[in-house]
Amino acid sequence: MKTTRSSVVLAALVAAPALGQLATPLPSPNASVSQTIGVTKVEVVYSRPHVKGPTRKEERVIWGGLVPFDKVWRTGANAVTKITFDGDVMVEGQKLAAGAYGLYTIPGKAEWTVIFNTVSTGGPDYVAEKDALRVKVKPVPTEMKELFTIGFSAVTSEGATLALAWEKLRVPVTIAVDTKGRFLANAKDAVAKAKADDWQTPLVAARYLYDNKYALDDAGTWLDKSIATKATFGNLSTKANALAAEGKTKDAIATAEKALAAGKAAEQKPSAEAIANLEKKIADWKK
Repeated sequence: MKTTRSSVVLAALVAAPALGQLATPLPSPNASVSQTIGVTKVEVVYSRPHVKGPTRKEERVIWGGLVPFDKVWRTGANAVTKITFDGDVMVEGQKLAAGAYGLYTIPGKAEWTVIFNTVSTGGPDYVAEKDALRVKVKPVPTEMKELFTIGFSAVTSEGATLALAWEKLRVPVTIAVDTKGRFLANAKDAVAKAKADDWQTPLVAARYLYDNKYALDDAGTWLDKSIATKATFGNLSTKANALAAEGKTKDAIATAEKALAAGKAAEQKPSAEAIANLEKKIADWKK
């Protein structure tokens, strides 16, 4: 059978999409890392170049060599490094709104500039006019890192350190969040949207506020809402503790005894430890 030129071209066109679906290893592999700080999620998508390179045995000069000093660096390889915050944050003490940013840096011998650019997708082309924030940080020595690594350390409910590490250098960037303020806003929204028979959402919100000792008026309102919806061992015992903290001992005792009764009548009983703890509190309050 004779093969025509047109049939060869057609076969190549049909095969092309299949070839395009085959992934090949990248010299600088892609990676992602995320960290929740309080209730704020931070995610970084980036590529990880090597010190030696995938086909080299000798180490390359990284700082001041492969990555020049005093010039904008994409902070990785391949495409722009993307960092996303799902809530407002403070970076090195400066405000940065929630959103996705391209993470660029300008390495220096004694100081780095860390840049959050509003263009977070596409190639590594950098446009300074699109900068949302620039901060200055100090690099510090660290143990050898063959692969460029972005991670989080010193994580608390109020902040964390975003660490850029490669070769024998680490660049720490402090991130702070207003966890209390954001939780309160989230809680107000969640309680407002709760179904009529949902006693758990206002209880969770109230407990957090009581535990962290702020917005206690909101906590009291939501706790009363939970009890009005369905009186349980959980919300009544929380109410008893709140009353005791206010110095209303008699009311605390009466509410705690209602909590014990609710617990005994419930299909899913409270733990023996929870009951024993509340009984001990009642005895202490009666003294």
